[in-house]
Amino acid sequence: MNIKNYQSGYHPQKINKMEIDFKIIILILSILFTGLTAGLCFTWSNAVTPGIGQLDNISFLKAFQSMNRVIINGQFMLVFMGPIVLLFLNTYLFRNNGIEFWLFLIAAILFLVGIGLVTIFGNVPLNEILDNSNLESLTKIELQELRNKFEQPWSSWHAIRTLSSFTSFVLLILGMLFSK
Repeated sequence: MNIKNYQSGYHPQKINKMEIDFKIIILILSILFTGLTAGLCFTWSNAVTPGIGQLDNISFLKAFQSMNRVIINGQFMLVFMGPIVLLFLNTYLFRNNGIEFWLFLIAAILFLVGIGLVTIFGNVPLNEILDNSNLESLTKIELQELRNKFEQPWSSWHAIRTLSSFTSFVLLILGMLFSK
């Protein structure tokens, strides 16, 4: 290194450390947010849905309608959809790292498809049907038909989300263990 580079503040060790730190920060955020999503999906699958599944039709539909309306907020969207951006950025940052790259790429694609696309094309349309329903005006038969139309398909789509988020989380941890 010549004197001019040193005086201008150019320090190769610092730049390399900054790059490594950025990669590690993105990896940690990817793991954290993916883990939070996996935990949310797991809890929803194992506690929330079975719990409200015990309710009668009107109570079940009202509870689900209420939760769907409340859950759409900035914090939820950041945790639930943020990993899509983080996982692909993480994959790009580890593009020259062999097995880690492939583990991270699979995790990113799985999360995009299993969480992002399943949510948009599977769960959200069902949520919108429920949200647009005036539950108070429906007969008992119509409430049962709406629940039948909603509950099982929604749970099936959600099972895909749960498995996808958990698998992406595990792949990230494996990639982290392989990284140097």
